[in-house]
Amino acid sequence: MTNPAPIEDVPIGGEVIRLGQFVKFAGLLDSGGDVKEAIIDGEVAVNGEVDRRRGRQLQLGDIVSFDGRRVRVCP
Repeated sequence: MTNPAPIEDVPIGGEVIRLGQFVKFAGLLDSGGDVKEAIIDGEVAVNGEVDRRRGRQLQLGDIVSFDGRRVRVCP
């Protein structure tokens, strides 16, 4: 059994951000097109559950997972 990846904190400078924006902002993917495809294909999870909505509003403390990385939305 492997340990889950450590969680990286990513400050957003506010209280909310959309999932698609955060995936790119956190450096999980470089292009908006790649972000859109990854989310639609169900490769991105929020708090352990797949979410296919790019416009989902993330809140402080939410954890986004993609490709073995986990990042937390921080102020």
